Amino acid sequence: MNYAITGATGNLGSRVVKHLAALVDKQEITTIVRTPAKARHLKQENIAVRAGDYTDVDSMTKALKNIDLLIYIPSKTYDVLDRVTELENTLKAMEKARVKALIFVSFFADQEKNPFVMSPYYGYAPRRLAGLDLDYAVVKNALYADPLVPYLPELIQRQNIIYPIGKEKLAFISLEDSAEAIAKLAVQPALRKSGQTYLLSQEQSYSMEELGAIMSEVTGEPIGYHPVTLEEFAEIYKGDGDGKELASMYHGGALGMLSEVSADFETITGHAPTDIKTFLQENYSA
Repeated sequence: MNYAITGATGNLGSRVVKHLAALVDKQEITTIVRTPAKARHLKQENIAVRAGDYTDVDSMTKALKNIDLLIYIPSKTYDVLDRVTELENTLKAMEKARVKALIFVSFFADQEKNPFVMSPYYGYAPRRLAGLDLDYAVVKNALYADPLVPYLPELIQRQNIIYPIGKEKLAFISLEDSAEAIAKLAVQPALRKSGQTYLLSQEQSYSMEELGAIMSEVTGEPIGYHPVTLEEFAEIYKGDGDGKELASMYHGGALGMLSEVSADFETITGHAPTDIKTFLQENYSA
């Protein structure tokens, strides 16, 4: 069985490579990256690296030669049309290269009335896959817990979480847990060949008061909850280049669309995911 992973040098992709390499022979793994020079460390670990550009069907076709299963991790662009085009190019390349199995990595903000700017893409992809002659599964991640760690110093300074979601809750999963589940799903054909959809989340979601209390316990600093408006949130983080997009995501959160949890992680891995308190305790240092 030959596996390929796109985005293999990214935060999630690199972790998927690590977990998959613990389950199968490294010779069965091919990583597909836009800039192979950034993946020298993978070659040093005897993992194959191929150049592949989502915007170039020919390069993706070449990269997918002799691959049985593709783990597709999309790019980070907030442009819906670009994301759809990248997926369509990849599907064309899979057809040309005769790749018949796919794990599509997605996000749980895919509801029809979700105002998140990327929701149309996440809603489109599984419907598109349903009409193809593929063995596939869709993995929908909850919010990544990892960005909370570098965010803690700002929250300590503010003494408050400011997410504009009101009384609604947020669900999380760590990148490490997500990667483990994706890798283990790849090696269990019965769980990924019939269009199954999995939601990777921790066992419970958290109100902002609950999250603040956990953060206070972990850091030893008082962190409460004082939400700003969606407009204020977009303005505060516009310097990071994604303030407006993040605000649209939390708009969905304010509608209760970022709170869903499931037991799918345990179904795939056989054990429970890391809870938010343990995750913060293991990763935060004052």
